[in-house]
Amino acid sequence: MDFYVLSSTFLYITFFVYLIATAFFGMTLGNNRDENKKSKATKLAMTFTIIGFASHLTAYIFRWIEAGHIPVSNMFEYITFFGLMLVLCFIVIHFVYGIPALGLVALPIAIVIIGYGSMFPQEVSPLVPSLQSHWLYIHVTLVGLAQAILAISFIAGLLFLIVKVDQTVRNKETTFLEIIIYAVLSTVGFIILSTGFGAMDYEATFIQEADGYQYEIEYDKPALFQPNNSELMTEDRFNSGLETPAWMQGIDAGKKLNTLTLSLLAGLLLYGLVRLMLKGKRIGASLQNKFGKINPDVVDDVMYRSIAIGFPLFTLGGLIFAAIWAQEAWGRFWGWDPKEVWALITWLFYAVFLHLRLTRGWHGKKSAWLAVIGFAIIMFNLIVINLVIAGLHSYAS
Repeated sequence: MDFYVLSSTFLYITFFVYLIATAFFGMTLGNNRDENKKSKATKLAMTFTIIGFASHLTAYIFRWIEAGHIPVSNMFEYITFFGLMLVLCFIVIHFVYGIPALGLVALPIAIVIIGYGSMFPQEVSPLVPSLQSHWLYIHVTLVGLAQAILAISFIAGLLFLIVKVDQTVRNKETTFLEIIIYAVLSTVGFIILSTGFGAMDYEATFIQEADGYQYEIEYDKPALFQPNNSELMTEDRFNSGLETPAWMQGIDAGKKLNTLTLSLLAGLLLYGLVRLMLKGKRIGASLQNKFGKINPDVVDDVMYRSIAIGFPLFTLGGLIFAAIWAQEAWGRFWGWDPKEVWALITWLFYAVFLHLRLTRGWHGKKSAWLAVIGFAIIMFNLIVINLVIAGLHSYAS
């Protein structure tokens, strides 16, 4: 039995089932909808969400069987696990709080995350020596779970801001809300670019000279940034002539910077197209009009409790267990690796959040903005640190 094919098939099924669930959550919006119909739509939405989660879990288990170890050793596997935990957290939150509008934010975010992860190489490969440890099961899975719980705080914070930010005037809050939406659209842009050029079998080969050696680097997207000190070997391929800055180390640094830049440009294009469709209206303002009334105190409570639970789990998995594993693998507890530094920044930020919440009484929009910024820090680690900055954790990209 080909468990790899089964895993991929169930992941595709998961994607489409989550889309159906999102559509049913959309039917719960609006203040003028019949309450009985809204209740039925919510039940159908949660039914499909649970079916999607079961399919997602099945895909993950088949991947585990095929690999022979827990699949969290590269970007595709980790992001798949992250998305799985995010949906699980949402299901739990729904049955505790029962906020249908939360599903209309949570599921699209989960879909984008799954789609983003699916654009990375999906081949099953043996574990590199530094990952052949029981700490792989403990450290990485606990960090994934903690970040998924913290992502719920972002989802609740984003919902709070969509509903509560004054969209009648243009100000800093409306601008920052549009930036958040643009960031999500940039991830969608990455998915579209990877799918499109992948279907075209696009390939451009560069030969790079570094440290007296020649390296062959394959690009799967047009080169806005070619590798530093390199030459394009493939004919009839676009090349801007711009080189990756020399300070960006790593053989794949140019390819990663190129992917990130193209994704941001694609996101800008998508954002502009959506604004055109809305006749120039801000996307945040359009979303606000579609949401019904929500209880801001309940959403605020979801936001706080998610961080109150996710923070200690991240402390354990992201710092303490990570330091123990680093000592075993590299002979030191701390080494200022980019991902280690960013994990510390993440921890300090959420520590500040809890301090301001508990001692200064920061609630409502202040907490919501902090929750959104906190998740941006997590995604910066997951995307930019992995795609641009080389380090000891580069095997995870």
